[in-house]
Amino acid sequence: MSEVLNIALIQSQLVWENPAQNRADFSKKIDALDDAVDLVVLPEMFTSGFTMNPSHIAETMEGKSITWLKYLASKNQIAITGSLVIEENGNFYNRMVFVHPNGTLEHYDKRHTFTLAGEDKIYTSGSKKLIVDYKGWKICPLVCYDLRFPVWSRNVEHYDLLIYIANWPTLRMTAWDTLLKARAIENMSYCVGVNRVGTDHNNHDYSGHSAAYDVLGNKLDSIPVNEEAIEVVELRKKAIATYRNKLSFLSDQDQFLIK
Repeated sequence: MSEVLNIALIQSQLVWENPAQNRADFSKKIDALDDAVDLVVLPEMFTSGFTMNPSHIAETMEGKSITWLKYLASKNQIAITGSLVIEENGNFYNRMVFVHPNGTLEHYDKRHTFTLAGEDKIYTSGSKKLIVDYKGWKICPLVCYDLRFPVWSRNVEHYDLLIYIANWPTLRMTAWDTLLKARAIENMSYCVGVNRVGTDHNNHDYSGHSAAYDVLGNKLDSIPVNEEAIEVVELRKKAIATYRNKLSFLSDQDQFLIK
């Protein structure tokens, strides 16, 4: 078990529907990180941008991007997480993968597909929540639109860290900022959000606002908006235990199940 978890938040532009170029760009950024980094967080659909044209860029779980992620994780002895378009059994998924340094891979399929963009008509929705155990930290990885649905992130597992990755447009940035902070407070968990920057093929503008919050909703980062940035944030397990013992809010939750 590790008392400290150092997370690198990579706020980046994405090259539209060009997995090879995006992999090359992220390789440089990840290889340049300090050895102390434990986990790297990439944006949603980091190989392509938020595309509704998955047929020509979709990959399999044995494809080039997964192989690349495993190589980088092993080479740098870090865990890496982010989502990409995966085709499986005739269906397309917006799949968030979590690659451990030893090559072990876990995944979460985005539960709430974004109906406003027609994502629900193209991508198959996931049905299972994932809790990753990494270095003694329980981590809940979620994707973009999931942020608007607090029941799905409800902390019944007593996880330590909630991660959201996104292509969240500037137009609705107030919601992103507000809800990330709220998810940290209500779940008494660290909450990290990584969003992209730049303009995509559909002329949607993204201003980043990647951030990290502690269990009380205090902001831990100084990531600039509207530009590419990488910031390493230090999280401490003791801080979670201290506030959960003092403020037993999770113990007072209503007991109900999600069907």
